[in-house]
Amino acid sequence: MLHRFFSYLLKNQVVLVFFLVIAAWFIFQIRGILTSIFISYIIMAALNPFATQLRNRRVPMVLSVAIPYLSTILIVFLLVFPLIPFIFSQVQSLLTSLPVFLNESGKAFGFSIDAKQIQSIVANELNNIGRNAFAVTSAVFGGVFSVLTILIVSFYLMLYHDKFKHRVAELFHKDLHQKIYSTLTRIDFKLGAWLRGQLVLMVFIGVLTWLTLTALGVPYALPLAILAGILEVIPTLGPTISAIPAVIVAITISPSLGLIVALSYFVIQMIENNFLVPKIMEKAVGLNPVFVILGVMIGASLMGITGALLSIPFLSFLIVLFKSIADVESEKV
Repeated sequence: MLHRFFSYLLKNQVVLVFFLVIAAWFIFQIRGILTSIFISYIIMAALNPFATQLRNRRVPMVLSVAIPYLSTILIVFLLVFPLIPFIFSQVQSLLTSLPVFLNESGKAFGFSIDAKQIQSIVANELNNIGRNAFAVTSAVFGGVFSVLTILIVSFYLMLYHDKFKHRVAELFHKDLHQKIYSTLTRIDFKLGAWLRGQLVLMVFIGVLTWLTLTALGVPYALPLAILAGILEVIPTLGPTISAIPAVIVAITISPSLGLIVALSYFVIQMIENNFLVPKIMEKAVGLNPVFVILGVMIGASLMGITGALLSIPFLSFLIVLFKSIADVESEKV
């Protein structure tokens, strides 16, 4: 029983310090594995409500898990993968033209930018992207093997979800079984709602941005909209960052268009914050913007892109965990 083990550690401070050092070292060594497991859990939490609905309609367990799981994979392969070459060519074209846009934007405000130097940097980055396209995937998911591992683990987590929660609860004192089970249920809700909400917001913001930029006649509307959709996963910072290249491109046509584009991004952000997020995300995250920014910065510093993307669901996980611990302590008092 874990409660006996922790009670022993609390009574022996030297052993406790030694255990914490070893545990921290071990967690750091297997951080890649833990990240894959966390991603698997998020995927499971997002798809599990659909499997639960099928089970409630007397669909067999394996089918109730396989149908939403395989349907999601099929949608990704049929709709997303075929568009990747076209999207990549559009992004590459935008990056190639970016030095020219920067130079023209600078002239509009009375200063010049060394376009050749920027073009050299962009060319090197494009070559790196072309040579390391597989490395980009590896940086986020750890390679093909890790992707397969994530998919397999998430499938089995869905298949044995209830048993898994009961087994975890049984590791603790029997008086805490119900509390642990309800905590895991709240974690499922938070993580699942976050992923489902983010996917809806990314698609909605991407489409709305594309329609707006196309209506305004801004070049490269599609790659700029895709950038806005992708960066939507980073709250507060993402929308601001995605607006910068769009404004730069618009200024090359006219400063007034640049101002209109900036205002358009601001309006889209207001629509998102006041209408979309409350309706779509509900109470999935509910974090203070300061904590969001700090979380993203710390995550990016520790684990790069992966850390920045997973920082918000990890913070949500910690908040549910700490609230449960606080509730247990208050009950003791």
